[in-house]
Amino acid sequence: MTTIHPIILCGGSGTRLWPLSRKSYPKQFVPLIGDSSLLQDCAERMQGPKDAPYAKPLILTNDAFRFVVPEQLGAIGIDPGPILIEPEGRNTAPAVLAAALYLAASNPDAIMLVAPSDHVIPDKAAFHQAVTEGARAISDRGDLVTFGITPDRPETGYGYLKLSHAPDTGNTAIALDRFVEKPDLRNAQAMIADGSYLWNSGIFLFAVKDIIAAFKEHASALLDPVGKAVREAKADLGFLRLDPRAWGTVEDISIDYAVMEKARNLSVVPYASGWSDVGSWSAVQELSNPDADGVATTGQVTTIDCRNVLVRSETPTQEVVAMGLENMIAVAMPDAVLVASMDKAQDVKQAVAALKAKGAKQAESLPVDHRPWGWFESLVIGDRFQVKRIHVHPGASLSLQSHHHRSEHWIVVQGTAKVTIDEDVRLISENQSVYIPLGAVHRMENPGKVPMVLIEVQTGSYLGEDDIIRYEDVYARS
Repeated sequence: MTTIHPIILCGGSGTRLWPLSRKSYPKQFVPLIGDSSLLQDCAERMQGPKDAPYAKPLILTNDAFRFVVPEQLGAIGIDPGPILIEPEGRNTAPAVLAAALYLAASNPDAIMLVAPSDHVIPDKAAFHQAVTEGARAISDRGDLVTFGITPDRPETGYGYLKLSHAPDTGNTAIALDRFVEKPDLRNAQAMIADGSYLWNSGIFLFAVKDIIAAFKEHASALLDPVGKAVREAKADLGFLRLDPRAWGTVEDISIDYAVMEKARNLSVVPYASGWSDVGSWSAVQELSNPDADGVATTGQVTTIDCRNVLVRSETPTQEVVAMGLENMIAVAMPDAVLVASMDKAQDVKQAVAALKAKGAKQAESLPVDHRPWGWFESLVIGDRFQVKRIHVHPGASLSLQSHHHRSEHWIVVQGTAKVTIDEDVRLISENQSVYIPLGAVHRMENPGKVPMVLIEVQTGSYLGEDDIIRYEDVYARS
């Protein structure tokens, strides 16, 4: 079997699963189902079976998530391959073409397996078998292959694939007749009854040379700017930043519209072993093992006399009690709570838009702020003071910095901190503290092998995150 090169698309704003998923930390990084994130599940799936050659995954993401990706994959023992940084979102067609052109420089015959990072596919063995069937279609006919999900209901939220004939048992590749846009309920019911329609999964398999040829034929305007963005990409701390000037001229367009709906050499591998794009809270409920009454819960939750509900508490110290609810969603975060009818699960993004319009920071930002070195959360904000909990990964270091408007007190509550204050460098252990005067050049580091946690008390006339002057930074932030 030819080596499969996994391509993981890891962008997105995460509005449909607000408030747990937000622009600052969207759903692919969140443990929605079980203890691991969707990205981690995807990366494990993309490792391939033990007897098949799968290369390290090539990942496309954006600048905000460049450190989150390797951190999450490292936590499960996966060493990613190249990580390409998109200067801004341009949809799936430019991302796929950039990956193809990157691979073409060393192996134009390579086979690319392109998948979003935020899907749920529980049966890894069945997925790998489907990929093997798709690879046969590439080897035999040079097809561009997509994967169609056998529908179990007349779904109006997905696009469909019309096959040349109804699939038999198994997952042998079938010629694609056409793509079908998201239907209304009546047409969805008719397509289910017909038997020759599958849901469009958005997962693709093709040879590098074949997809580049398809772009040349059907979306040639993308080749020059994407090619220039790849050729002029700059290495940065192990990442590869696509050239922002060239990338800024690239059209925002999906791979379906740019190429797939126009190409003639397409085939579909039917897949019937379980799949979800986790596109709404109702989908999360279905995946969360609801009980006989349709009640699915996560965290510190008590339900009484409820039917067909999803109730989640995302804070260990917060108890959520639901009584007499039916057909409802309730998701409680420390800074925001969603209560909605299950019938409105597809409309949550409207709530995000309304919050954004009124300037609510909860629209896009979580109370926990993830950084390359770890994370922090604000515990208390008052007049001229703020209290934070700061978690620093083993071996990680914050930038050497100073502030114009605030001083800080650091109290170590776990691990050991290496603290720099102007010319003074010292180790601060648990239950010890240190004062950082206003204007002092300072840094905290974790020299140990376990996480370091401290409580920071800020005092001053301005406490915003932009009150910072960086002198040195191992993460190359300005």
